Order: sequence, then C-alpha cells, then structure tokens
Amino acid sequence: MSDRFLFLGPPGAGKGTQAQVLAADRGLLHLSTGELLRAEVQAGTELGAEAQSVMARGELVSDALVLAIVRARLLSHDGGWLLDGFPRNLAQAEALSQLLQELNQPIEHVVLLQLDDGILLQRLLSRGRDDDNEAVIRNRLEVYREQTEPLIAFYRQLGLIREVEAEGDVQAVAGRISSVVS
Repeated sequence: MSDRFLFLGPPGAGKGTQAQVLAADRGLLHLSTGELLRAEVQAGTELGAEAQSVMARGELVSDALVLAIVRARLLSHDGGWLLDGFPRNLAQAEALSQLLQELNQPIEHVVLLQLDDGILLQRLLSRGRDDDNEAVIRNRLEVYREQTEPLIAFYRQLGLIREVEAEGDVQAVAGRISSVVS
C-alpha cells in the first residue's frame, strides 16, 4: 500500500517544512494547495487559466476547482502522496474523501502538528512579515481552530489522526512524525 498523508496544524507549526521532509524521505508527491495552483497557472493549463482569473479578482479559488486540480495530479501520479493545506474545513474534507474513494486512494494518516500558542506566536512574529502582528496572529489562530476542530473530529472518528508535538528542531519533529506513521 502506498503512503498517503494529510498534514494539519495551526499556522507556524511547521506543516510545510515537515511535509517537505517526509515527502523527500519517502519519495512522496507533495501536494501543497498554493503551489499546485501556481504550477497550474504557470503551466498554462485550462484549470490554471480558470484559477488565475479567480485569483486576479482577489477571490478564493473554489473547492471544486482545487479538487479538480488535486484529481488531475493524483491521476497522473503512481505512488504515495502528501496533502498540505487542503482540506481546510469539513465541507472540503467530505468532498476530498469522496474524490479519494472514487480514485481508490484513501488517506492513510492524518498528521496533526500540535504546538503551544505562545510558541506559535513567537515563531510567527519572528518571521518578520508585515501582516504578522500579535493581534492578527491571534485572530488567525482563532479562525484556524474554528475551521479545523470539526475537521480534526472528522478524521479522528475515522481513526486516522496521528498527533505530533511540533516543538523542537526540524529533525526532532521529523523523527516524531516518522515514529507515529511507520
């Protein structure tokens, strides 16, 4: 059976970094929603053109379009994969679950990176981005929790959640992830 992963966690928990490490270690296709959209636009595909017109208007790309892009990538790939950044809410999770069932590629592990809010706040403030101030970050964490709690419950009910403490250096966290998914 191929490895098929989904990464969840609050902003600043290191999802992107850890996803890259695990994907490289296991030879997985790393599907980051933002990168997928940019790649489709750059490749000039029909889906990319549709995504570009939506993003140019400052709107969010629809769930249906993101799912169509994910479907296209999974159909053209033979092997394991890792989803990072999608789904973000319960409706997306249910639609993704239906798609993966059609493709006979169910998620095997949902890695939930956990980190104390104080550490998340420090990490995000240290990035030095213009839009990262304490009030904005706290709001992003609150929005994350509101949207993600039902998602976590959904995957927990399916027995897929693997909780990992995300404090420490990249290799320490990668080691914890490896131990809970092997």
